[in-house]
Amino acid sequence: MAEFSVNFLDNILSLHNELKEKTYRHGGYQAFKINDPKPRDIHKASVRDRLVHHAIYRILYPYFDRKFIFDSYSCRINRGTHRAIYRFRHFSRIVSKNNTRTCWVLKCDIRKFFANIDHEILKSILKKYIGDEDTLDLFNQVIDSFQTEGKINTGLPLGNLTSQLLVNIYMNNFDQFAKRELKTKYYIRYADDFVILHENKLQLEKIIPKISEFLETKLKLSLHPNKVFIKTLTSGVDFLGWVNFSEHRVLRTSTKRRMMKKLKKNPKPKSIASYLGLLSHGDTRKLYEEIELMEKHIA
Repeated sequence: MAEFSVNFLDNILSLHNELKEKTYRHGGYQAFKINDPKPRDIHKASVRDRLVHHAIYRILYPYFDRKFIFDSYSCRINRGTHRAIYRFRHFSRIVSKNNTRTCWVLKCDIRKFFANIDHEILKSILKKYIGDEDTLDLFNQVIDSFQTEGKINTGLPLGNLTSQLLVNIYMNNFDQFAKRELKTKYYIRYADDFVILHENKLQLEKIIPKISEFLETKLKLSLHPNKVFIKTLTSGVDFLGWVNFSEHRVLRTSTKRRMMKKLKKNPKPKSIASYLGLLSHGDTRKLYEEIELMEKHIA
């Protein structure tokens, strides 16, 4: 950033001219690993390429956002994990008739989601929405700038802002299938995690093969074999870091342990405030009080 800022105006004008004259070429990536909480490979583009990503996102996000279903919650303005879990509770109360009947939940996860996005399928989807060739060429530059190791024309980098938009465009096909073809009334998706709530377990069992077939044939994606299950709400459904029950929700045990470990190692006021904000969305009185006590000791 500092290096780019030294000759900021010259660099911006140079980038502008490359885009205008259609000579822009996306550069490579800097790779590094994070644990969030599981190991992830992050690929960071150069500053000039990230400026292009932001420009694409700023212009095209509002256009595509209008085409997404209401209950897609990942990387969207006025959505997010908190909105998703409150929507989950709203749906569960409808299906269970205010907790007087059994509510069944089908939860699925897509295997190696970002790593398996097919470039050609993604480009064909974009063509249906975008008629301008220059815009498509720019999108193609971004898409083709990365591919998963060992695979050809496959994968999107986790570090790109555009990847967040592109995976929602990609998965919108599945969202529409779930709502229009499968007629799933109570469906929520966050990135590669999705749930379907129903009063009939058999109905949920019937649609799993249809979901699997659509993902594999239309999007070249597959369900994670160890992360597909059907459970009752009363037994607790693990979704977006919370274990959701009929009347309450609690933090996943692994999330709780990780949070306390981080706070004990680095109990900064901002971190504490952030975690207290997170805990306010669930039934976590004891944990909340424990962190508040930690905050008082620091003060």
